[in-house]
Amino acid sequence: MPGFFFPHNDMTELNGKDDCKLAEGKIHKKKQKAFGADLKNYLKCMVPHIESGIKTPNSRNVMLSAEEVIQWSQSLEKLLASQSGQGVFHEFLKSEFSEENIEFWLACEDYKKTKSDHLHGKAERIYEEFVQSDAIKQINIDYQMREATAKKAQDPTHTSFDEAQKTVYILMERDSYPRFLKSKVYLNLLNQLQTNTSK
Repeated sequence: MPGFFFPHNDMTELNGKDDCKLAEGKIHKKKQKAFGADLKNYLKCMVPHIESGIKTPNSRNVMLSAEEVIQWSQSLEKLLASQSGQGVFHEFLKSEFSEENIEFWLACEDYKKTKSDHLHGKAERIYEEFVQSDAIKQINIDYQMREATAKKAQDPTHTSFDEAQKTVYILMERDSYPRFLKSKVYLNLLNQLQTNTSK
């Protein structure tokens, strides 16, 4: 079945401090222009073989079908379970200047799979990037949760960020996700896939 091809995009790695400093210097107007170009390029990368429906030699590429994109509308859980869904949702959140939410959620998912002897280093990076009060990608959690998460991060276990992750998930589910489903990004993608399926 003809469809879009999404390159496998591993978003679980945290950006380095240099990347964060570069992001910090951007202004909103510049960001908006950049977002348009970024999204255009991102979508171009995803759809190189839309007409032919032929898989590229890269075995990490995934064919995206209208059925999968429709499933994204069933729940945020189904959207985030899809590597392609994560990528499209991340681009949408960038347009709303709230990409820190999915980046934090993905960092927590990666953190849970971390070997015990690497927990301390990863916990520190997640805390510095997303949780501390002056974090570059600070997530929207209240003071009490920030303090509780800080304590847990000092003596890390695999569940240190669970409460904060759940709060961010609920925030995305109630706020960003419904807007995503009504967005041009989602509706245009679905429409293109359905049109190509019916050809």
